[in-house]
Amino acid sequence: MSEITESDYRKPKRLTFTDDEKRLPWLTTLLDAFSIIDKGVSAAIEREHKQGRELACAKGCSSCCTTHQDIPVYPLELMGMSWYVIEKLQSPLREQLKAQLSNIDNIHTCPFLLEGSCSIHPMRPAACRQFNVLDKPCSDGEDAYHTRKQDVMIPIQHYIDNAFDTMLPFYGIKKKGERKKAIKQGTLHSIAKAMRECNWQTLPEKMDKFDK
Repeated sequence: MSEITESDYRKPKRLTFTDDEKRLPWLTTLLDAFSIIDKGVSAAIEREHKQGRELACAKGCSSCCTTHQDIPVYPLELMGMSWYVIEKLQSPLREQLKAQLSNIDNIHTCPFLLEGSCSIHPMRPAACRQFNVLDKPCSDGEDAYHTRKQDVMIPIQHYIDNAFDTMLPFYGIKKKGERKKAIKQGTLHSIAKAMRECNWQTLPEKMDKFDK
């Protein structure tokens, strides 16, 4: 499984699933929003680099995946994550994740964490994409947000706003003025769900149906 390296963070490329995007218009909306988020993360990393700070997150680091229990996920992201698991995830991760989700009540990390790596890394939600730690990698079980908040990279707000502006028409908020008001009021936050509260246990059956 490939994961994003610091070089990819510095020069993010938009994910593209040409045939699927033709079939699923909402997917283009989500991928466009993720692309904006990724560019914002890249710009924030560059900002920190100019101040002498370096990104500590790297492949194999999964402390935040084990300690964070309230990762927010929005409906459009839920659709993307489910789609990716059902239609795109390949063996052997497919079988491993299917078994893990079937036993989700006994899983206390992110449901998609497999052997220390994110099985849905390309489609991870915005909250995961934007949580980055600087200078020193997290120790086992550390939540840097609580232990050293000064080392948690602060995202650049206008990229976040632009990403939400891209997604709002999916939720029926299409007029520019209405979108601006919704962003200011944080309208979408009220429909976010915590990652652990979602019904991921239904995915194995859907994976089986797709395979057949």
